[in-house]
Amino acid sequence: MTVKQPYNPHYDPLKDSSPGEGVDYAPSYWRYHAGPPPENDGPVTDDMEADVVLIGAGFTGLATAMFLAREHGIKAVVLEANQIGWGCTSRNGGQGHLAWGRLSRSQWVRKWGVDMARQLHANSLEGFEVFKSLTQDPEVDCEPQPLGNLLIAHSPQAMQHLEAESRLCNNILGYRTRTLDRASVHRDFMGDQESHGAMLEPEGIAVQPLKLAYSYARIARHHGARIHTSSPVQHWTTENGIHYLQTPGGTVKARAVGYTSPNLHSLTAYRNMPIMANSVWTRTLTDDEIEACGLRSTILTTDTRKLRYYYRLLPEKRLQIGTRSAISGADAQNARHLDVVHEAIARKFPALAGIETPWFSHGWISPTT
Repeated sequence: MTVKQPYNPHYDPLKDSSPGEGVDYAPSYWRYHAGPPPENDGPVTDDMEADVVLIGAGFTGLATAMFLAREHGIKAVVLEANQIGWGCTSRNGGQGHLAWGRLSRSQWVRKWGVDMARQLHANSLEGFEVFKSLTQDPEVDCEPQPLGNLLIAHSPQAMQHLEAESRLCNNILGYRTRTLDRASVHRDFMGDQESHGAMLEPEGIAVQPLKLAYSYARIARHHGARIHTSSPVQHWTTENGIHYLQTPGGTVKARAVGYTSPNLHSLTAYRNMPIMANSVWTRTLTDDEIEACGLRSTILTTDTRKLRYYYRLLPEKRLQIGTRSAISGADAQNARHLDVVHEAIARKFPALAGIETPWFSHGWISPTT
């Protein structure tokens, strides 16, 4: 791992033109728990050519490099400004479930009709099956918890909405969800004191996200892909269909480029929206604390707030909980953002009020718009 710069908690993709070069990881529990990063090919040190270049060594770039190399014999080059999994990949809650985006599935039906809603659902299922197969791959180490997806209603009105969503999933989409009352949530899953019930989806897998990224990287390199860290792409030009990607150590000439950030190419401009999120991880809970909180499952969980909380009991008996945070890098270290999460812990699990949270990290995630 080539670390040239310390982690900068105030980095802001809306204001800073570059995420840096060789910047260290955010101090998250995932980084602590994942162990040493896998080997990589170091910074670019000279001009080179490649059939395919992928910009960014996050889930998308690494998985694409892995599939290209392992299944198609295409040995892609991955260019990463900082470290493997440095960005959104190591700053999420490790929750894998069906994607439905900003709109609910009932809104799909109202906006586009039943046929389109079914197509969107089928597409989401297809993508999830790929993810599920990767978590089951013997070469992948990600501590999967394939227990489903629990959506906690934080109000009576939210519970009514979940009941309607569940009926639509079952009757229109053929997706077998079920609703639970408050007592059932407490008996079978967790004693969340804000729960007014829940909807349980059958598809949902919690993972250790940075371990998952590390596995993708190892497999990709084993099959011939190259991963160059500390190699930010500073300039991108295209001439006669050939792409020229300038890094501090040399220019990479490529026939095809995979990229999602808006900063370097007009095709990806205004397609992503940076949002700050934060997470805390508690100290290891005692058996008495786990019992007092009714934490009976490691299922991935979110509540139904607009700015929702996502949380779960980790296999190693720590509570992880996160939510949205500051709207600018300058405000990222404001103590109130940590207070918000501590207050949520106390409301949901009063027995943990004031508990130590040795790990607190924040960073930018990038939902598509």
